[in-house]
Amino acid sequence: MTATDRTVRRRRPFLRAAVVTAAGAGLLATLAPAAVGQPADRSLASGCHGAVHLTAADRTDRTDSADGRADWAAADAALAGLTRPGYSTSALAAVRENGRLVWRNATGVADLATGLPADPEGRFRIGSTTKTFVATTLLQLVGERRLDLDDRLECLLPGIVPNSTQITVRQLLNHTSGVANYTQDPAFEFDDQGWLTARRFKPYSLQDLVDIANKYPPAFPPGQDWRYSNTNYVLIGMIIEKLTGRSWQEEVTRRIIRPLHLTGTSMPGHSPFIPGSHAHGYLRTDTGPVDITLLDPSMAGPAGSGISTTADLTTFIGALLGGRLLRPTELAAMQQTGTSGGGLGYGLGLQRLETPCGTYWGHAGGIPGYNTLMLGSADGKRQFASAVTVYDVADANAANAAWNRLTVTALCGAQAPALAAGSVPDLARTTP
Repeated sequence: MTATDRTVRRRRPFLRAAVVTAAGAGLLATLAPAAVGQPADRSLASGCHGAVHLTAADRTDRTDSADGRADWAAADAALAGLTRPGYSTSALAAVRENGRLVWRNATGVADLATGLPADPEGRFRIGSTTKTFVATTLLQLVGERRLDLDDRLECLLPGIVPNSTQITVRQLLNHTSGVANYTQDPAFEFDDQGWLTARRFKPYSLQDLVDIANKYPPAFPPGQDWRYSNTNYVLIGMIIEKLTGRSWQEEVTRRIIRPLHLTGTSMPGHSPFIPGSHAHGYLRTDTGPVDITLLDPSMAGPAGSGISTTADLTTFIGALLGGRLLRPTELAAMQQTGTSGGGLGYGLGLQRLETPCGTYWGHAGGIPGYNTLMLGSADGKRQFASAVTVYDVADANAANAAWNRLTVTALCGAQAPALAAGSVPDLARTTP
């Protein structure tokens, strides 16, 4: 049966914001401007400054204490709680502590057709978790005095969007720019046969995505509110390309992926494939599952096209929060959050989660077929990453509670109380 023969069940737009909220604190709020020193040499930006399948290695990494064994057994059970009821076809997760993987597992199947078990080392699409890689790359350029966080967009990309003379780089990074979200366009709905059979393979340039956003009015004047917009990070990608003369993918690879030896991580351009071992992503329809693993990731670009593994994501967020990728000034700016609008807990490409065992920073992400969560402790010592191939979320409350339980158990142990409702992203969302 072809995709055109199938009736697709109504789903949400796929690139809406899936965010980690501070426990009990509601939605995310704006980032208060941080003081950043005026660079001596600001080329290109001059004059713009403004106001359950374990490998042997996994088993040997597990903690030997009775409490440790109980915690990891509970984490195994929480992971299975995502696939056993059918909320997802596969679920992967890992915990790294002091640079060492102490737990990693996978449940469910990688392929419904073959029944091949999910691989704990497998790759997956990471959606908006890509934003943290892109923000880090941009902040490295800030640290190199190639631009300033308060530079105006107009000086970098003249006339690119409405209000570009008032929008700062900082406002793009923390979603206070008011720039329209290109993914509100009907082209990015996947609830009809047109997306399944044609639009998911449509190639887009960064300019194409901005042009789509410009069909819609700004959400608010720059700096006056908070609203998640994938267009912000498309613009950040364009800034990286203008400043470096290389694609944003090349810069992320050169500055982060290669130095950290993230061998399972890539930032694809138009290739529809996920290289190496990976779980397939599916869309549930009235006539059965439709495999949506293959798609042109340029529809997400620097807002959400990345591919990675749980081990690589824990390495990356550990290196970032441990101070290995940014100077203290830029890392501190990345973690500054404000209290206005809907962005409480959102910094510069980082989201904050308060847990029973402390503050964690990271980012959630989603793209058709895949949901991801990456978190790290503020001191850079403990990290967690999970990925699920969402399938049948008939009971959203139960599914979200299962992902909540996995997250808090992996981070804080078997006896930790549950996070507040809404603290982890809605498992039913398929947005970066």
